[in-house]
Order: sequence, then structure tokens, then C-alpha cells
Amino acid sequence: MDSNVEAYLRKHIPLSAGLDITVLKADHSNVSIEAPLPPNINHQSTAFGGSLAALAILTGWALVHLRLRSEGLVTETVIHSSAVRYDLPVKGTFKAVTEGITDKVWSRFTQTLAKRGKGRIRVTVNLESEGEVAASFEGAYVAITAKDDPTVP
Repeated sequence: MDSNVEAYLRKHIPLSAGLDITVLKADHSNVSIEAPLPPNINHQSTAFGGSLAALAILTGWALVHLRLRSEGLVTETVIHSSAVRYDLPVKGTFKAVTEGITDKVWSRFTQTLAKRGKGRIRVTVNLESEGEVAASFEGAYVAITAKDDPTVP
């Protein structure tokens, strides 16, 4: 499934190809996506903050999307708002790793989605490099009930 998710992201979200992502893990409970430094470098020879934020948004989106799909729920899911806190410079390859979503939070989200045709959920993503958390991200995603698209993983 991870290669299908990576191919989908590269095709439908072109920025992911520009970031040169590699999907390390992608399922309904956890997503981890990696990117190398060279295409994401800034003038300080560290990772560009926008690349870190983009990878985090992409990773959080993938988690929500895959979990909804695993439950047979087809939605249009987008980022609503986000915040990133940068704690350390990133000097090499970096990865974004989602934190789990509790069953209680997920249930409330899917119940709202079922009732109103739209729901919002917060996702936390840690950006790691060289064995340390270099930045943290929190994003709110909105899902709206959509027609089925069998080409989406």
C-alpha cells in the first residue's frame, strides 16, 4: 500500500514530487514520510521551513484520508489551518511522523461527518531529523462527504 500511496501523492499533489518524498509507512493508524535535504535546502544549508511545513501537511492529510478510506468513507479532505514550531535546524534527511488519533476523537469526527456531511479533526505530526524532533506541527483538516473515486488509494 505504501508504494500506491506514494504514487498517488506524486501524481495528484505535484509538490510531493518536488519534495522528493518517500512514503515509509502509510496505514489507517500511522503515516511516516521522508524527504532528502538537497531539493529542500535553504540559503543556510538547512531544510527550508516551507518544505518542513509542506511535508507535515501532506503526512497529516494522508493519515486522515487513509483512515477514512479504511472505514469505507469517501471524502474530499483538505487542510483548514496549521501551525508549525521549529525547534532545531534540519541538516539532513527529515521525516514527518503522525501521532495517533484516539478512538474517542476519531469517533466524534466521523459522527459529525455522518450527521452534517462535513467534519474537522486535528492531527499532530513530528518532524524528525538525525534522531531528534526538530519541529512539531498541528493541523486541522476538514473532510466533506464525496462521491466514490476508485482510483484513490
